[in-house]
Amino acid sequence: MRIYENEKYIEDISSIADSDFFWKKLCNRSILITGATGLIGSCLVDFIMKCNDDGLNCKIYALGRDEKKARERFYYCADDGLFEFIRYDISKSFDRDDIGIIDYVLHLASNTHPVQYSTDPIGTITTNIFGTYNILEFAQKHQTVRCAVASSNEIYGENRGDVEKFDEHYCGYIDSNTMRAGYPESKRCSEALCQAFIKQKNIDIVVPRLTRSYGPTMLMSDSKAISQFIRKGLGGEDIILKSAGLQYYSYTYVADAVSGLLTVLFKGKCGEAYNIADEASDITLKDLAAIISEYAGKKVIFELPDEIEAAGYSKATKARLNSNKLACLGWKAKYDIKNGVNRTLDILRELYCG
Repeated sequence: MRIYENEKYIEDISSIADSDFFWKKLCNRSILITGATGLIGSCLVDFIMKCNDDGLNCKIYALGRDEKKARERFYYCADDGLFEFIRYDISKSFDRDDIGIIDYVLHLASNTHPVQYSTDPIGTITTNIFGTYNILEFAQKHQTVRCAVASSNEIYGENRGDVEKFDEHYCGYIDSNTMRAGYPESKRCSEALCQAFIKQKNIDIVVPRLTRSYGPTMLMSDSKAISQFIRKGLGGEDIILKSAGLQYYSYTYVADAVSGLLTVLFKGKCGEAYNIADEASDITLKDLAAIISEYAGKKVIFELPDEIEAAGYSKATKARLNSNKLACLGWKAKYDIKNGVNRTLDILRELYCG
Protein backbone atom coordinates (compact mmCIF):
# COMPACT_ATOMS: atom_id res chain seq x y z
CA MET A 1 0.00 0.00 0.00
CA ARG A 2 1.16 3.55 -0.75
CA ILE A 3 0.19 6.58 1.29
CA TYR A 4 -2.27 7.97 -1.27
CA GLU A 5 -4.16 4.67 -1.03
CA ASN A 6 -4.39 4.75 2.77
CA GLU A 7 -7.93 5.36 4.03
CA LYS A 8 -6.91 7.36 7.12
CA TYR A 9 -4.59 9.58 5.09
CA ILE A 10 -7.29 10.23 2.49
CA GLU A 11 -9.55 11.25 5.39
CA ASP A 12 -6.83 13.71 6.48
CA ILE A 13 -6.47 15.44 3.12
CA SER A 14 -10.24 15.43 2.60
CA SER A 15 -10.74 17.09 6.00
CA ILE A 16 -8.52 20.02 4.93
CA ALA A 17 -11.26 21.01 2.48
CA ASP A 18 -13.64 21.45 5.42
CA SER A 19 -11.49 24.25 6.86
CA ASP A 20 -12.58 27.85 6.41
CA PHE A 21 -9.82 29.35 4.28
CA PHE A 22 -11.39 29.97 0.85
CA TRP A 23 -9.21 27.31 -0.82
CA LYS A 24 -11.62 27.39 -3.77
CA LYS A 25 -9.66 30.45 -4.89
CA LEU A 26 -7.43 27.80 -6.48
CA CYS A 27 -10.22 26.92 -8.91
CA ASN A 28 -8.93 27.25 -12.50
CA ARG A 29 -5.68 28.68 -11.17
CA SER A 30 -2.02 27.63 -11.05
CA ILE A 31 0.29 27.15 -8.07
CA LEU A 32 4.04 26.59 -7.83
CA ILE A 33 5.22 24.62 -4.78
CA THR A 34 8.90 24.32 -3.85
CA GLY A 35 9.95 21.49 -1.57
CA ALA A 36 7.10 19.48 -3.09
CA THR A 37 8.39 16.06 -1.99
CA GLY A 38 8.87 17.11 1.65
CA LEU A 39 6.65 16.36 4.62
CA ILE A 40 4.34 19.35 4.13
CA GLY A 41 4.77 19.92 0.40
CA SER A 42 3.77 16.37 -0.50
CA CYS A 43 0.63 16.57 1.64
CA LEU A 44 -0.28 19.88 -0.01
CA VAL A 45 0.14 18.36 -3.48
CA ASP A 46 -2.02 15.38 -2.46
CA PHE A 47 -4.72 17.72 -1.17
CA ILE A 48 -4.87 19.82 -4.34
CA MET A 49 -4.85 16.75 -6.60
CA LYS A 50 -7.68 15.26 -4.54
CA CYS A 51 -9.63 18.49 -5.07
CA ASN A 52 -8.80 18.32 -8.78
CA ASP A 53 -10.62 14.97 -8.84
CA ASP A 54 -13.66 16.97 -7.72
CA GLY A 55 -13.27 19.61 -10.44
CA LEU A 56 -10.93 22.20 -8.88
CA ASN A 57 -8.80 22.36 -12.05
CA CYS A 58 -5.68 23.77 -10.38
CA LYS A 59 -2.40 23.27 -12.23
CA ILE A 60 0.47 22.32 -9.91
CA TYR A 61 4.11 23.02 -10.71
CA ALA A 62 6.00 20.91 -8.16
CA LEU A 63 9.68 21.74 -7.67
CA GLY A 64 12.26 19.42 -6.16
CA ARG A 65 15.80 18.12 -6.60
CA ASP A 66 15.07 14.41 -7.09
CA GLU A 67 12.92 13.45 -10.07
CA LYS A 68 13.03 9.72 -9.29
CA LYS A 69 11.77 10.31 -5.76
CA ALA A 70 9.06 12.63 -7.08
CA ARG A 71 7.79 10.11 -9.63
CA GLU A 72 7.66 7.43 -6.95
CA ARG A 73 5.87 9.70 -4.48
CA PHE A 74 3.42 11.16 -7.00
CA TYR A 75 2.99 8.00 -9.07
CA TYR A 76 -0.79 8.47 -9.10
CA CYS A 77 -0.62 11.87 -10.83
CA ALA A 78 2.81 11.94 -12.51
CA ASP A 79 1.21 11.83 -15.96
CA ASP A 80 -1.79 14.00 -15.09
CA GLY A 81 -2.04 17.20 -17.15
CA LEU A 82 -2.69 19.20 -13.97
CA PHE A 83 0.61 18.11 -12.40
CA GLU A 84 4.12 18.92 -13.58
CA PHE A 85 7.28 18.09 -11.68
CA ILE A 86 10.27 20.37 -12.33
CA ARG A 87 13.71 19.18 -11.25
CA TYR A 88 15.32 22.20 -9.65
CA ASP A 89 17.95 23.17 -7.09
CA ILE A 90 16.41 26.11 -5.24
CA SER A 91 19.80 27.77 -4.70
CA LYS A 92 20.15 28.33 -8.47
CA SER A 93 18.51 31.00 -10.60
CA PHE A 94 15.16 29.84 -11.95
CA ASP A 95 12.91 30.84 -14.83
CA ARG A 96 10.62 29.10 -17.29
CA ASP A 97 9.36 31.28 -20.14
CA ASP A 98 7.03 28.49 -21.27
CA ILE A 99 5.06 28.50 -18.00
CA GLY A 100 3.43 31.93 -18.22
CA ILE A 101 1.48 33.42 -15.32
CA ILE A 102 1.66 31.62 -11.96
CA ASP A 103 -1.22 32.65 -9.72
CA TYR A 104 0.21 31.47 -6.39
CA VAL A 105 3.66 30.50 -5.13
CA LEU A 106 4.22 28.51 -1.95
CA HIS A 107 7.91 28.36 -1.06
CA LEU A 108 8.58 25.43 1.28
CA ALA A 109 12.05 24.23 0.21
CA SER A 110 14.64 24.25 3.00
CA ASN A 111 17.10 22.04 4.86
CA THR A 112 14.89 21.20 7.83
CA HIS A 113 16.57 18.61 10.00
CA PRO A 114 19.53 18.65 12.39
CA VAL A 115 21.97 16.40 10.53
CA GLN A 116 21.72 18.70 7.50
CA TYR A 117 22.42 21.72 9.70
CA SER A 118 25.64 20.15 11.00
CA THR A 119 26.91 18.38 7.85
CA ASP A 120 25.93 21.00 5.25
CA PRO A 121 25.82 24.37 7.04
CA ILE A 122 26.69 26.28 3.86
CA GLY A 123 23.93 24.58 1.90
CA THR A 124 21.50 25.26 4.75
CA ILE A 125 22.20 29.01 4.59
CA THR A 126 22.27 29.35 0.81
CA THR A 127 19.09 27.32 0.38
CA ASN A 128 17.20 29.67 2.69
CA ILE A 129 18.61 32.96 1.40
CA PHE A 130 19.31 32.38 -2.30
CA GLY A 131 16.29 30.09 -2.58
CA THR A 132 13.93 32.77 -1.30
CA TYR A 133 15.54 35.40 -3.55
CA ASN A 134 15.29 33.18 -6.65
CA ILE A 135 11.67 32.25 -6.05
CA LEU A 136 10.59 35.83 -5.37
CA GLU A 137 12.35 36.95 -8.57
CA PHE A 138 10.46 34.22 -10.42
CA ALA A 139 7.16 35.28 -8.84
CA GLN A 140 7.70 38.89 -9.86
CA LYS A 141 8.41 37.92 -13.48
CA HIS A 142 5.41 35.61 -13.66
CA GLN A 143 2.86 38.08 -12.25
CA THR A 144 2.06 36.01 -9.19
CA VAL A 145 -1.03 37.09 -7.26
CA ARG A 146 0.46 36.11 -3.90
CA CYS A 147 3.47 34.30 -2.44
CA ALA A 148 3.62 32.44 0.85
CA VAL A 149 7.22 32.04 2.03
CA ALA A 150 7.39 29.47 4.81
CA SER A 151 9.47 30.42 7.82
CA SER A 152 10.16 28.65 11.09
CA ASN A 153 9.74 28.79 14.86
CA GLU A 154 13.56 28.78 14.87
CA ILE A 155 13.66 32.50 14.06
CA TYR A 156 12.61 33.27 17.64
CA GLY A 157 15.78 31.81 19.14
CA GLU A 158 16.00 31.08 22.85
CA ASN A 159 13.27 32.21 25.22
CA ARG A 160 14.67 35.08 27.32
CA GLY A 161 12.42 34.05 30.20
CA ASP A 162 10.10 37.02 29.81
CA VAL A 163 7.19 35.29 28.03
CA GLU A 164 5.47 31.92 28.06
CA LYS A 165 4.75 31.89 24.32
CA PHE A 166 6.24 33.67 21.32
CA ASP A 167 3.96 35.97 19.38
CA GLU A 168 4.95 37.16 15.92
CA HIS A 169 6.88 40.18 17.26
CA TYR A 170 9.02 38.31 19.78
CA CYS A 171 12.78 38.27 19.31
CA GLY A 172 14.74 35.87 21.51
CA TYR A 173 18.46 35.22 21.77
CA ILE A 174 20.54 33.57 19.02
CA ASP A 175 24.31 33.27 19.33
CA SER A 176 25.13 34.13 15.72
CA ASN A 177 28.79 33.14 16.11
CA THR A 178 28.03 29.40 15.93
CA MET A 179 27.59 26.92 13.11
CA ARG A 180 24.07 26.03 14.32
CA ALA A 181 22.98 29.67 13.92
CA GLY A 182 23.05 29.29 10.14
CA TYR A 183 19.51 27.95 9.99
CA PRO A 184 17.62 30.49 12.16
CA GLU A 185 19.69 33.46 10.98
CA SER A 186 19.15 32.58 7.30
CA LYS A 187 15.44 32.18 7.97
CA ARG A 188 15.42 35.64 9.51
CA CYS A 189 17.21 36.95 6.43
CA SER A 190 14.70 35.30 4.10
CA GLU A 191 11.88 37.06 5.97
CA ALA A 192 13.76 40.36 5.53
CA LEU A 193 14.01 39.62 1.80
CA CYS A 194 10.23 39.25 1.72
CA GLN A 195 9.81 42.73 3.19
CA ALA A 196 12.30 44.11 0.68
CA PHE A 197 10.45 42.59 -2.28
CA ILE A 198 7.13 43.90 -0.97
CA LYS A 199 8.56 47.42 -0.74
CA GLN A 200 10.76 47.50 -3.85
CA LYS A 201 8.92 45.23 -6.30
CA ASN A 202 5.36 45.47 -4.99
CA ILE A 203 4.89 41.70 -4.57
CA ASP A 204 2.12 40.44 -2.28
CA ILE A 205 3.83 38.14 0.25
CA VAL A 206 2.73 36.47 3.49
CA VAL A 207 4.94 34.54 5.90
CA PRO A 208 3.55 31.41 7.58
CA ARG A 209 5.86 30.44 10.46
CA LEU A 210 5.77 26.68 10.84
CA THR A 211 6.58 24.95 14.07
CA ARG A 212 7.88 21.39 14.51
CA SER A 213 5.71 19.47 12.07
CA TYR A 214 5.21 15.72 11.84
CA GLY A 215 2.91 13.19 10.23
CA PRO A 216 2.75 10.16 7.93
CA THR A 217 4.38 12.05 5.04
CA MET A 218 7.62 12.36 7.04
CA LEU A 219 10.81 11.24 5.31
CA MET A 220 12.36 8.17 6.93
CA SER A 221 15.74 9.93 6.71
CA ASP A 222 14.55 12.88 8.84
CA SER A 223 16.77 13.36 11.89
CA LYS A 224 14.44 15.53 14.00
CA ALA A 225 13.79 14.10 17.45
CA ILE A 226 10.09 13.45 16.86
CA SER A 227 10.87 11.62 13.61
CA GLN A 228 13.46 9.44 15.36
CA PHE A 229 10.95 8.66 18.11
CA ILE A 230 8.28 7.71 15.57
CA ARG A 231 10.66 5.42 13.67
CA LYS A 232 11.59 3.66 16.90
CA GLY A 233 7.94 3.30 17.88
CA LEU A 234 7.08 1.96 14.46
CA GLY A 235 9.84 -0.62 14.73
CA GLY A 236 8.72 -1.70 18.21
CA GLU A 237 11.95 -0.44 19.76
CA ASP A 238 12.67 1.49 22.94
CA ILE A 239 12.55 5.27 22.43
CA ILE A 240 16.00 6.89 22.69
CA LEU A 241 15.96 10.30 24.40
CA LYS A 242 19.28 12.12 24.03
CA SER A 243 18.69 14.72 26.75
CA ALA A 244 16.73 15.09 29.97
CA GLY A 245 13.73 15.83 27.76
CA LEU A 246 12.74 19.09 29.44
CA GLN A 247 12.56 21.02 26.16
CA TYR A 248 9.04 22.43 25.81
CA TYR A 249 7.97 22.91 22.19
CA SER A 250 4.98 23.41 19.91
CA TYR A 251 4.19 20.74 17.31
CA THR A 252 1.75 20.51 14.39
CA TYR A 253 0.27 17.48 12.63
CA VAL A 254 0.91 17.71 8.88
CA ALA A 255 -2.73 18.06 7.78
CA ASP A 256 -3.18 20.90 10.28
CA ALA A 257 0.02 22.52 9.01
CA VAL A 258 -1.31 22.41 5.43
CA SER A 259 -4.66 23.92 6.41
CA GLY A 260 -2.75 26.60 8.32
CA LEU A 261 -0.58 27.38 5.29
CA LEU A 262 -3.62 27.74 3.06
CA THR A 263 -5.36 29.91 5.64
CA VAL A 264 -2.39 32.29 5.65
CA LEU A 265 -2.10 32.19 1.85
CA PHE A 266 -5.72 33.16 1.25
CA LYS A 267 -6.68 35.16 4.34
CA GLY A 268 -3.44 36.63 5.70
CA LYS A 269 -2.45 40.26 5.30
CA CYS A 270 0.39 41.19 2.95
CA GLY A 271 3.70 41.56 4.82
CA GLU A 272 2.45 39.82 7.96
CA ALA A 273 3.82 36.68 9.63
CA TYR A 274 1.55 34.08 11.25
CA ASN A 275 2.47 31.34 13.71
CA ILE A 276 1.02 27.96 12.74
CA ALA A 277 0.65 26.17 16.07
CA ASP A 278 -1.98 25.00 18.55
CA GLU A 279 -1.76 24.93 22.35
CA ALA A 280 -3.13 21.37 22.47
CA SER A 281 0.07 20.23 20.73
CA ASP A 282 2.55 21.91 23.11
CA ILE A 283 4.54 19.22 24.96
CA THR A 284 7.90 18.47 26.56
CA LEU A 285 10.24 16.13 24.75
CA LYS A 286 10.08 13.52 27.53
CA ASP A 287 6.28 13.52 27.49
CA LEU A 288 6.34 13.19 23.71
CA ALA A 289 8.66 10.21 24.03
CA ALA A 290 6.30 8.73 26.62
CA ILE A 291 3.30 8.93 24.24
CA ILE A 292 5.20 7.02 21.56
CA SER A 293 6.68 4.47 23.96
CA GLU A 294 3.20 3.81 25.34
CA TYR A 295 1.89 3.20 21.82
CA ALA A 296 4.76 0.82 21.06
CA GLY A 297 4.65 -0.89 24.45
CA LYS A 298 8.32 -0.06 25.01
CA LYS A 299 10.51 2.04 27.32
CA VAL A 300 12.20 5.43 27.10
CA ILE A 301 15.99 5.12 27.20
CA PHE A 302 18.24 8.09 27.96
CA GLU A 303 21.43 8.29 25.85
CA LEU A 304 24.01 10.97 25.03
CA PRO A 305 23.98 12.28 21.42
CA ASP A 306 27.04 11.86 19.21
CA GLU A 307 29.04 14.89 18.05
CA ILE A 308 27.21 15.37 14.73
CA GLU A 309 23.79 15.04 16.34
CA ALA A 310 24.63 17.45 19.17
CA ALA A 311 25.94 20.06 16.71
CA GLY A 312 22.63 20.11 14.82
CA TYR A 313 20.25 20.21 17.78
CA SER A 314 18.39 23.39 18.68
CA LYS A 315 19.63 25.03 21.88
CA ALA A 316 16.17 26.42 22.68
CA THR A 317 14.69 24.90 25.84
CA LYS A 318 11.25 26.54 25.62
CA ALA A 319 9.78 27.46 22.23
CA ARG A 320 5.99 27.59 22.37
CA LEU A 321 4.18 29.67 19.78
CA ASN A 322 1.22 31.97 20.32
CA SER A 323 -1.26 31.25 17.50
CA ASN A 324 -3.95 33.82 18.37
CA LYS A 325 -3.25 35.79 15.21
CA LEU A 326 -3.90 32.76 13.00
CA ALA A 327 -6.97 31.79 15.02
CA CYS A 328 -8.42 35.22 14.23
CA LEU A 329 -8.36 34.20 10.54
CA GLY A 330 -10.62 31.25 11.38
CA TRP A 331 -8.03 28.47 11.60
CA LYS A 332 -8.34 25.66 14.11
CA ALA A 333 -6.23 22.51 14.44
CA LYS A 334 -8.01 19.18 14.20
CA TYR A 335 -5.49 17.04 16.09
CA ASP A 336 -3.89 17.47 19.51
CA ILE A 337 -0.42 16.00 19.99
CA LYS A 338 -1.47 12.58 21.29
CA ASN A 339 -4.11 11.98 18.63
CA GLY A 340 -1.81 13.28 15.91
CA VAL A 341 1.12 11.09 16.94
CA ASN A 342 -1.06 8.01 17.34
CA ARG A 343 -2.64 8.65 13.94
CA THR A 344 0.80 9.02 12.38
CA LEU A 345 1.88 5.70 13.86
CA ASP A 346 -1.38 4.02 12.78
CA ILE A 347 -0.94 5.14 9.17
CA LEU A 348 2.75 4.32 8.99
CA ARG A 349 2.16 0.90 10.52
CA GLU A 350 -0.43 0.16 7.83
CA LEU A 351 2.00 1.35 5.14
CA TYR A 352 5.19 -0.35 6.32
CA CYS A 353 4.12 -3.21 8.58
CA GLY A 354 1.27 -4.66 6.55
